Amino acid sequence: MTAPSTFGLSSEARNLHWLLTNLVEEVPGIQSVAVVSSDGLLLLSSDDARNTEAREPRSDRPTGPRGSSADLATVVSGIGSLTVGAAKLMQFGGVKHTMVAMDEGSLFVMSISDGSLLGVHGSADCDMSVVAYHMALFVGRAGHVLTPELRSELRKSLETASAGSTR
Repeated sequence: MTAPSTFGLSSEARNLHWLLTNLVEEVPGIQSVAVVSSDGLLLLSSDDARNTEAREPRSDRPTGPRGSSADLATVVSGIGSLTVGAAKLMQFGGVKHTMVAMDEGSLFVMSISDGSLLGVHGSADCDMSVVAYHMALFVGRAGHVLTPELRSELRKSLETASAGSTR
């Protein structure tokens, strides 16, 4: 994994980047990770090279998400919204986490704070309980620092990088 650039970010933002990098590097089977805001915007991703690719215009697919980070953020946001709606409909309280097991991999979605979500794409051979445990550790460490101000800073850093990559 290529470490995302943290130049010019606050210490809280750099710490969040470090936590995300640590999650990917220490847990076998994790392929990509995305932190998504309550309104579905990508705030942070483990896949910095794909972040750049996702921001670049492509003529072969003019609309929709591009790159694994954008795709993961879109899916995480959709699954998060769907499960919150299902929990309200069934009157079972808030959603803590969701897991989707597929033939070739797994998708994990966990609430962080204020509607923000942590999404993890795991390989088919990942140990789901280990991934879930480390996600819970990440959420415990990141939840209290993911303030509205930090979410805004992370979003602006992605937008600034996007503006810089299209020039």
